[in-house]
Amino acid sequence: MIDFQNASYIKLGQISYSEVQGQVGPLLVDGEQGYAAFKGMRDYIVFTSKRIIAVNVQGLTGKKKDFTSLPFSKVQAFSIETAGTFDLDAELELWFSGLGKVRFEFKGNTDVAYLNKLIAHYVL
Repeated sequence: MIDFQNASYIKLGQISYSEVQGQVGPLLVDGEQGYAAFKGMRDYIVFTSKRIIAVNVQGLTGKKKDFTSLPFSKVQAFSIETAGTFDLDAELELWFSGLGKVRFEFKGNTDVAYLNKLIAHYVL
């Protein structure tokens, strides 16, 4: 599992879910849908109807991957910070019971209102 206390996903930019659907699709349970995907240098995250799947791409070839599921049912609180004039990045922080805080940093053009609605729909 990814050590979220010592690792962070930064500079995530939105990509089409179809780009990673072949890799995460087999992990989804019945009735679970993928909605949005965001990618950094090699790592990426996927928002589904039940969880966030964080994918840590490992090794020189990138064939080895660590898939960590962060279920919405374990989210106790979340915070979204929009991009500003000098700070061009948006941030999402989620507090999970048993895990603590997980932080994702997105490029400034990310639609954080959509992420807020998506998370709120499944957490609240």
